[in-house]
Amino acid sequence: MKLLSGNEAIARGAYEAGVRVAVAYPGTPSTEILESVIRHYPEIYAEWAANEKVALEVAFGASLAGARSLVAMKHVGVNVAADPLMTISYTGVNAGLVLVSADDPGMHSSQNEQDNRFYARFAQIPLLEPADSQEAKDFVKEAFAISESFDTPVLLRSTTRVSHSKSLVTEGERETPPARVYRKDFAKYAVLPAHARVLHEKVEQRREKLAAYSERSPLNRLEWGDKRLGFITSGVAYYYLKELFPWASYLKLGMSYPVPLSLVRKLVAEVEHVIVVEELEPFLEEAIGAAGIALPGKTLVPRTGELSPSVLAQGLVRDPQVLRLAREYGVHLEFPQEEEKLPVRPPVLCPGCPHRGVFYVLKKMNLVVTGDIGCYTLGGLPPLGAMDTCICMGASVGMAHGLIKADPSLAGKTVAVIGDSTFFHTGLSALASAVYNRGRAPVIILDNRTTAMTGHQDHPGTGKTARGEEAPALDVAAVASALGAEFVRVVDPYDLRAVKEAVKAALESGVTAVVVARRPCLLVERPRSRPLNYHRENCRACNLCLELGCPALSLEDGEQRRIAVDPWLCVGCGLCAQVCPFGALEVEQGAD
Repeated sequence: MKLLSGNEAIARGAYEAGVRVAVAYPGTPSTEILESVIRHYPEIYAEWAANEKVALEVAFGASLAGARSLVAMKHVGVNVAADPLMTISYTGVNAGLVLVSADDPGMHSSQNEQDNRFYARFAQIPLLEPADSQEAKDFVKEAFAISESFDTPVLLRSTTRVSHSKSLVTEGERETPPARVYRKDFAKYAVLPAHARVLHEKVEQRREKLAAYSERSPLNRLEWGDKRLGFITSGVAYYYLKELFPWASYLKLGMSYPVPLSLVRKLVAEVEHVIVVEELEPFLEEAIGAAGIALPGKTLVPRTGELSPSVLAQGLVRDPQVLRLAREYGVHLEFPQEEEKLPVRPPVLCPGCPHRGVFYVLKKMNLVVTGDIGCYTLGGLPPLGAMDTCICMGASVGMAHGLIKADPSLAGKTVAVIGDSTFFHTGLSALASAVYNRGRAPVIILDNRTTAMTGHQDHPGTGKTARGEEAPALDVAAVASALGAEFVRVVDPYDLRAVKEAVKAALESGVTAVVVARRPCLLVERPRSRPLNYHRENCRACNLCLELGCPALSLEDGEQRRIAVDPWLCVGCGLCAQVCPFGALEVEQGAD
């Protein structure tokens, strides 16, 4: 047995299932799935795709060629992959194809907490929900068996708590699935309208067969306890309930779409009081209610945020039957409110982060800044406060273009900011569209040569594959020029004057200009340290340097409140020295 996180267990399940191709785009809480595949299972070909849509299409192509394939992404990534997903549901697969969606209840690292179980119903494909690491591994293997038995992609939905929590896993041997080869089948895989009409009928027939299978699947089980109280639940919520009510009866769903309504009716027929408990949306509750079985659920359990034993207790205690039985069994549901023991510590850009100088300049220029998804989103927080929007991957370019088209007075006052990985993800088409439509919003590409926010994964601009092999490195500036940008300038974000001049020239150009702020993330390629000399006698306590938001700078205690420099954090980037008007901060000269 091994102690594995849910993500590591999913990777192990892919290995044991005989997966030959794994594709992903990094995004918390899913990132470690592909990283674990790369680290531990060289038998599986693995790659980072430019975005989730491409990842699913690559995996589908591999499936057609006869290779069991797994594709992994975070919940919002499925939005990007939804286009091919909906049609792959029609075509079916050759070898098994499993899509892992890692949802993020509580939004630990996401811009929303959408419930991707609805994608299974939307696409009419089976949905599996593991509750711990052992199930995560086992369910992957079962998902491939279902995929090939029913000729369908399968959605395996994890959540942050399952993805990142660790539990013991019993490992098995790698399977060798029966050989499958690519065969031409135009009517199956070329979804022309005439073909699609026939395929849609097959999807409905498959749904009925899957519903029957869900009733007998070992992934769904009835657990009989005290028949005065029962729960219908799935995922990690099952363990929260078992912690609170180990004596109750349960319908524990591992295959939660199609919902096994016969098992639901059996539980309801034998248990006096049944409650549906699920994280986020009333997915199960609505399906059960539509079958004419009205059960309480979201009247007691929150519809937003991540569940926990205390959250469930605070909700379920409002049910008289639950409260009465809990007291009978000696269970205390009155959890004390937890007090904050530590001060709030908002995330900040790292000391020496190359993004800091860009945002400092943008703030000083008082511009409208449409932002994007990445660690540079922190540039919107105080004291920098230089980002107005953050919606989804690649949105910054189109939004800046739309702002100016709707209000021409914003021309010369509006810029878009996007990272290099995000640019390759969905910024390419947005820039092409802006150029084509004679946009006037400059695009600032923060090129730090990595996908920094999710742990420094490679992308098409880094020159390395997911396996660390040498690869062509697409140059961001050259790509922007190839897309038609007439004004392209590369600057060092450590040079505040150069950044300001480039942005000013871009704003005055009257075209879709591109400024590339190029410097590697210092956690990947740390510059040679240049000592920062602090001349305390010159400090006037003006605090202008603190506007950079650098963690290496703080205020001294005492009345004068002059600047203090932490030498352990300072990397000598020199931004504070450029900001200081009194010469109190000085970086020793020398190349990085």
